[in-house]
Amino acid sequence: MPSRDDHSHGRIANFKFNNKHEEARIRRNALSVELRKAKKDDQLSKRRNLDTQELTNLGDKAALSPTSALSIDEIVNHINLPDETSQLLAIQTCRKLLSREKNPPINDMIKGGIVPRCIELLDSDHNIPLQFEVAWVLTNIASGTSEQTQNVVKHGAVPKLVKMLKSASPVVAEQAVWALGNIAGDGPYARDLVLGHDALPFLLDLIKPDTPITFMRNIVWTLSNLCRNKSPPPPFELIRPVLPVFNRLFSYTDQDVLADTCWALSYLTDGSNDKIQAVLEIGIIPKLVQLLTSQEGTILTPALRTVGNIVTGDDTQTDAVILAGGLTHLGALLRYHRANIVKEAAWATSNIMAGNTDQIQSAINAGLLPPLIEVLQFGDYKAQKEAAWAVTNLTTGGTIQHLTELVGAGVLPPFCNLLETKDWGVIIVVLDGLTNILHAAEKIGQVERVAIMIEEAGGLDKIEALQHHQNEQVYQKSMAILDTYFSQKDEEEVPTSKVNENADEQIEFNMTEDPPINKFNF
Repeated sequence: MPSRDDHSHGRIANFKFNNKHEEARIRRNALSVELRKAKKDDQLSKRRNLDTQELTNLGDKAALSPTSALSIDEIVNHINLPDETSQLLAIQTCRKLLSREKNPPINDMIKGGIVPRCIELLDSDHNIPLQFEVAWVLTNIASGTSEQTQNVVKHGAVPKLVKMLKSASPVVAEQAVWALGNIAGDGPYARDLVLGHDALPFLLDLIKPDTPITFMRNIVWTLSNLCRNKSPPPPFELIRPVLPVFNRLFSYTDQDVLADTCWALSYLTDGSNDKIQAVLEIGIIPKLVQLLTSQEGTILTPALRTVGNIVTGDDTQTDAVILAGGLTHLGALLRYHRANIVKEAAWATSNIMAGNTDQIQSAINAGLLPPLIEVLQFGDYKAQKEAAWAVTNLTTGGTIQHLTELVGAGVLPPFCNLLETKDWGVIIVVLDGLTNILHAAEKIGQVERVAIMIEEAGGLDKIEALQHHQNEQVYQKSMAILDTYFSQKDEEEVPTSKVNENADEQIEFNMTEDPPINKFNF
């Protein structure tokens, strides 16, 4: 996680968290890198066609013709013959070799000069079996390394594959979809090349009520790859026409269609607020939030990622998730049985806690404090870090009453325990949170009581130990807490205060001689 100093937290008067969005996105990027290492839960950017019985769908004798055991040199020789029967035999053999599950000879085929010849044969509109087999071969070559995929691109495959999207043969069109999906998944350059050849409108035209579900899965997966990658992101005006289609795709019950739709939305919301707003305006939030109850991890992971991205947006965008019932689902996901889901739920919660006081109150009303504290206490360390951010964000932007409820819910012991971590970035987050809590307590004359609670939770010993920490910020913040709230020198009686909240939900402290009112009693 990137280092942060006081300025990066954006603290201003009245504890308002002013730089929420930038902070959230820095942490989102770091989190996304971690999460994408979980291959089971992430969408594959490329897929290879394994050898199946799909050829029989062609209804052509070529599907049933035996393929001889040609060597790679013989395949190259046959594919260069003018006779289409020989070409088909060679291409079928090539396809079978590239479709085997282990160690497909992609490099050998490339070295043999297969790719440019296959791309020439893509023009075989009169010979559907040959055209289909050639597209399958190119699909599998493009499923390999970036260098292998670029070999397909540089020989001019993209415009011909886009043209094949309009084929009268559904199997040819579907194979072209798959090949373009692999190419688009190679990175921003290849993705933008596919978009630049106007593939998107043709892909959308293939989505019809009678489109077979296997074909639909390939289309949606390819669409998601056209939304993928951030450096740079796809040209949004080229992508925008797909948004209402994604909304309609939520009416499907197929797991793969829903999962890839959510992945696409997670990519599109992983950016500026105007992109988040474009997604919100298609009316997708209620359906998306409902998917947070999915029992399928392949759907839940990208749905939660998308919701987490949306709540890094402005207050209105965050409110859309809250109004759709997202907080209750987040509370349940904080207790989920998979650590990566808990971590993402804690991250999303931390961004809501970085919002305005109404949003913080909504989170508290939805019962998020108990599971959040459970994550602090028992969660995976990466989830604990996100929970710590959620707590400190609440203490930064919340009212005195919110901080009171947080302390009353038992946050101090597990929060203080994180002071022993080796991650100084997390230590700073916790020290900031404790400083905010103590400062709030001081305003209502409860600082001594809260200081005792921190001491009883083992926090004082841990803070004292941090005076010798090698990180300068940790040293300075721990010293400031000790000097301000735990020094033994006699101090003059500090007048207590009464807390009021103005119309904008900002905290105002009016110093008086009156005792603190009971509802703010720590």
